[in-house]
Amino acid sequence: MVKPIENLQKRKATGGRIKRFRGRRAYEKDGYAAETLLGPTEFYHRRMRGGSVKTSLKFVDYANVLDSSSGKVQKVKITRVLENKANPDYERRGVITKGAIIETDMGNARVTSRPAQDGVINAVLITQ
Repeated sequence: MVKPIENLQKRKATGGRIKRFRGRRAYEKDGYAAETLLGPTEFYHRRMRGGSVKTSLKFVDYANVLDSSSGKVQKVKITRVLENKANPDYERRGVITKGAIIETDMGNARVTSRPAQDGVINAVLITQ
C-alpha cells in the first residue's frame, strides 16, 4: 500500500485545495507493514536505501529466550501470543512485535528484538 505524502496533500486555511508542486520521490515510498505471525518460519527480504537488504520475519515458530537467573539462552517453541501493547488489534490477531508477551515452553517471555526489522525473535523470560 502506497501511503499519501503528507506535505503534498495539504489544504489551505480556507479549505481550498493546494495543487501538488511535484511528484513522489523514491525515498518517500512506503510499503506494507511487516507483521510477524505464528507459523513455520518464513522470511522475506526487502531492498533498502543504499542497496542494503533488510530481512523480515513473515512467520515464526521459535524464539531465542534468555533465562536471566541462569544467564543461558535457549531456542524454544512459541505456543501463542498473550499480550501486545503496541496495538489491541495485534493482540487479537497474534502479531509479534517488540514488547509483546509470548507463551513459550519455558514460560512467558517478553520480546526484546524487532522481528520485522531484525529477522529474529529474541526474548527475556518473565519471572512471576
